[in-house]
Amino acid sequence: MIAFLTALTLAAAPQPADAAIGRWKTGRLNGVVEIQRCGPSICGRIVTSDALRANPTMKDARNADAALRNRTLRGMPILGGFTADGDAWAGGTIYNPEDGKTYKAKVTPVGGDTLKVRGCVFVPLCKTQTWTRLR
Repeated sequence: MIAFLTALTLAAAPQPADAAIGRWKTGRLNGVVEIQRCGPSICGRIVTSDALRANPTMKDARNADAALRNRTLRGMPILGGFTADGDAWAGGTIYNPEDGKTYKAKVTPVGGDTLKVRGCVFVPLCKTQTWTRLR
């Protein structure tokens, strides 16, 4: 009986991918990022932001790579390369179109409706944003 209840509890517990999947309001500029499964990892793309609502064809003008500055921000991938790490996703990257740089990242679900998204130049030079799930 205990083994059955344990198996049932484990089956019902959300996996890291399940907890991070969805649309999230970012901590800045009313951005929205959609996170989905990408093979064994997760990845995220820009859906919208205050700037994109004002200019839907906004380009990635601040990208450090001049060859990428003409791509459109809407729909652009910004999260990727993660590995499941307990209840979190680690070892990935996040791209910041505000400064055109890519940072090491960790995504940690907190409850069902919150993500802690940490980007680091290198540890301990990190910033964490709290993203909230959109329903």
